[in-house]
Amino acid sequence: MLTAGYHVRVDLPAQATGVLVTEALGPDPRIAAVLAQRLREAGYDGGPVTLAAAGSADRRALNDVSLAASQLADVLGEPVSAAYVSAGQPRLDDVVPHNVSSYLLAPGLFADKIAACGARVIAGPLGAHAVLAEIALDRYRGALAQPPGRTAPA
Repeated sequence: MLTAGYHVRVDLPAQATGVLVTEALGPDPRIAAVLAQRLREAGYDGGPVTLAAAGSADRRALNDVSLAASQLADVLGEPVSAAYVSAGQPRLDDVVPHNVSSYLLAPGLFADKIAACGARVIAGPLGAHAVLAEIALDRYRGALAQPPGRTAPA
């Protein structure tokens, strides 16, 4: 739900007939601020960061992760590169990160894989955060403002 991948563009709209499906939550500069907060809570005190995401076979989703990495770099004032635990390159297993920010919403299989990557600092998933609710409401309001019959941009 953080990127414009398959679930947001295809799977959910096909399964959720009669329900409003909005744009993905991310990327968003407000999420970058939460990612930075989560890093600091995990003990981050500077240096390059790897933004670890689930990944996707959809180029749009990977582009969203790249933009999220750029937004986090702007907040931190440090280089941020993306890596993936599933589809996408580079794979987190193939890089040697020192500081990892998890571009995930919640614990689970992908979060467990990120947690096992061996980095010095590993921030947990975004989790329940008021900013995510704020963004969800913004996406909902934006979708309501669309002309009838038009779906949210994908």
